[in-house]
Amino acid sequence: MKPEPPERRRRTPNVRLRRSSQAGICCLFSGDMLRGYFSEIRFSLVLRRLRTAALVVVVFGFFYVVFNRAFDHDRILFPDYFVPSTHIFPSLLSDSLLDSGDTNLETVLKEASMEDKTVILTTLNKAWADPENSILDLFLESFRIGYKTSRLLNHLVIIALDQKAFMSCKRVHSHCFALVTEGYDLSHEAYFMTPDYLKMMWLRIDFLRSVLELGYNFLFTDADVMWFRDPFPHFHPNTDFQIACDHYSGNSTDLKSNIPNGGFSFVRSNIRSIQFYKFWYTSRELYPNLHDQDVLNNIKFHPFLIEIKLQIKFLSTSYFGGFCEPSKDLNKVCTMHANCCVGLGNKVHDLKNLLQDWKKFMALPPRLKMSPTPSWRPPNNCTLALRRHFNMSGIGNGTRIDTLRLRNFSRSREGDDLIVHTR
Repeated sequence: MKPEPPERRRRTPNVRLRRSSQAGICCLFSGDMLRGYFSEIRFSLVLRRLRTAALVVVVFGFFYVVFNRAFDHDRILFPDYFVPSTHIFPSLLSDSLLDSGDTNLETVLKEASMEDKTVILTTLNKAWADPENSILDLFLESFRIGYKTSRLLNHLVIIALDQKAFMSCKRVHSHCFALVTEGYDLSHEAYFMTPDYLKMMWLRIDFLRSVLELGYNFLFTDADVMWFRDPFPHFHPNTDFQIACDHYSGNSTDLKSNIPNGGFSFVRSNIRSIQFYKFWYTSRELYPNLHDQDVLNNIKFHPFLIEIKLQIKFLSTSYFGGFCEPSKDLNKVCTMHANCCVGLGNKVHDLKNLLQDWKKFMALPPRLKMSPTPSWRPPNNCTLALRRHFNMSGIGNGTRIDTLRLRNFSRSREGDDLIVHTR
């Protein structure tokens, strides 16, 4: 008698097996078949799942490779001479001087970051941290006396360029990172356009690139920029790269007439800004002996920046002023930069006057604050030092020169422009 499959038996309940030894053998035989049947099903399901999983892995891997190659920063079409920089800066100070968090850039950035992964960065060396003429003390003081700026100190990371600067930072601030690279001694005052100055400027550009690659937006500020109001409400939306100016033409998109200053910039982390900083850094080889601002002026019209669709805008000196071109309205000013100045002592002297002028302004009653009377004292030390430094008669020897405008603060010639040519 041929045994019925279990499914058929369930569908025909009226069929009954006779109780006999033969029926028992049949039932036993049916059970073995059933177990074998389900064993084959289980094995087939496992095999099918393994094949499906393998196929998913292969497909996923294929698309990962394709998209990774498509969006890899180093593989996007760069000019032929471009060689990408890919290292992330380590901290090379001895372990005895560092807490564990200070040795990792990403850890320091994460601790200081705003909710949208934005950090404020500045660099510091021993000369600018010297207690005798401390730019650092003035810088931090400006945050404390500025209008609603003290909270921004929680998001400030000070990048120390030598061991003494790092120790000075740790004494007065929470977020410090030691950026010390072999073959560089940047602890001393670096005068404009000297080899040490150029090294410092290009080290800064390459370091900022690494911050972008870690996914952080940054507001970079030189330590000789005084902060009087929160600058973030005055930045342009949907802009990759925006930078302050030595001279502002009145048009934020004017590439020709605006003269940028690398001492204050706000940059959003994305593929375009990362490409731009790599391109900017490697372009120094095309323009040897020029600093970062001059190179930026040379490359800002380059087709590569159009190709990557980089959005560039310039910041108005009405809000982001400096000694070159001051913010005239103290009710609007956000920052003031000791640009167009040479000599640490001259900077410190005129920045102290700047802070005193701000304190006097803040102490005025509201009615007087709105009057046109409050103004900055002229930075006489910086103006005279700059004239001596460039020695007007020694300029114009046929080398490449750029023109920047230095606002003459002399009361006897107020409003005139002194044209200073810099190489």
